[in-house]
Amino acid sequence: MTQPASARALPRPLRLALLRYRVMANIVGVLLIVLILIGVPLANFDGTPMWGIFGSTPAIWTDGTRAHAVGEFITTVLGIAHGYLYMIFLVMAFLLSRRARWPIGFTLVTLICGTVPILSFWAEHRATRRVLREHPVPAGTPAAVNG
Repeated sequence: MTQPASARALPRPLRLALLRYRVMANIVGVLLIVLILIGVPLANFDGTPMWGIFGSTPAIWTDGTRAHAVGEFITTVLGIAHGYLYMIFLVMAFLLSRRARWPIGFTLVTLICGTVPILSFWAEHRATRRVLREHPVPAGTPAAVNG
């Protein structure tokens, strides 16, 4: 008889791969939320066209105000940081997928969900649950007894 593993009961290589993935998923998720929900509106809601897609944005902050400057800082600094960290996230997610032997479909959904604000947290939870479910600990082992 087996029971679902706790993260501590997983084999060390899988446990470390899961930890690295979870850390990167949360960092990238938080940065993406700050970037999209705070930085972009502050930097771009000045009534001008945005990205050649929108003819006009809401005129909430004008160019040169402190809010606009904060938005520019967030989109520049966090945008660059997020880009580099997202690449690390993709590598960590892929390495976990190979170590946990996920099918390609599950792997692709996990990688794609990392690009969507808020959804990345659901994908991290889903991936963690799957690893713990698919790598059970035999009942009676110290890790299974101690949880």
